[in-house]
Formats: sequence, C-alpha cells, structure tokens
Amino acid sequence: MKQMSTPWRRKYIEGHAKEEGCVFCNALAKQDDTQSLIVHRGQRAFVIVNLYPYTNGHLMVAPNDHQSALEALDAETRAEIMELSTRAIAVLKDVYQPHAFNLGANIGKAAGAGVPDHIHMHVVPRWNGDSSFMPVVGETRVLPETVEETCQRVRAAWK
Repeated sequence: MKQMSTPWRRKYIEGHAKEEGCVFCNALAKQDDTQSLIVHRGQRAFVIVNLYPYTNGHLMVAPNDHQSALEALDAETRAEIMELSTRAIAVLKDVYQPHAFNLGANIGKAAGAGVPDHIHMHVVPRWNGDSSFMPVVGETRVLPETVEETCQRVRAAWK
C-alpha cells in the first residue's frame, strides 16, 4: 500500500485550536498579505486562499465588513463580491486550467459554514475525476502544493 503525507492538515483534522476572533477579520487586519494568504484587497471585499482547501486554488471572497448574512451587506459590497469571484475564476483558469468550478456560500452553521459569523463565497476549481477513491473512500485529499505556493501563484497571476 502506498502512503501519502499531508502533515499541514493535521491541525484541521485534530480540531486545531481556534484563533481568537474572526479568521477573516484577523487576516484583513494583518499588514503582511503573504502571511495572511490574501491574494487581493478590493474596496469592500478581499480574496484569500483557503487554509484548508478542497483542491489547490480554493479561494474565498469575503466582505471587509463582519456580517453573517448576505442581505446585511449593501448592494455595492455584494456586487464587488461577485466581481471578485468572477475575476478569481478567470485567474484560476489561467493558473490551474481546471475543467470546471464550484462557486457558492454556506450561510449559517446548519448549512455547513465553518465560519458562520462572516459570510464568504467559495471559489473551488475542479477537474474531471478529482473525486477519486481518495476523498470518497479514503477520506483524504491529496494536494500537490502548499497553500503558501497557491497564494504566490494566484497573486502573481492576479496582477
């Protein structure tokens, strides 16, 4: 049997210690976008690499304002989130050449939101056959690059 190692996921699997406050607000407050994995800062929203991605290139688009509901955001912020999501798809097509995308939001804990208090949109590149036996039977995702590498590649292509 072959073994694959993804030691960086241990924190997630073992129920890593939650940081104080909101992960999105904390990332936005940092000055170092490389450290916080922020790819792009817009006027009302920003794009960040998911620290625990479903696939390489898994981005999230979140408003600068800490809101838990889509309808709590003003129209301009909602529009910018959609524009940044669209731009993220274009950049990911260039960087990773995926076959398709999942785009969506889990709004509220009952809907599966890992961060229910700060609404965000997921942009997930997909490839034919990426739901192989590993995630389905082995309950393991195999990603060929770190989230830091993903951030560097996407940030370079964003410009």
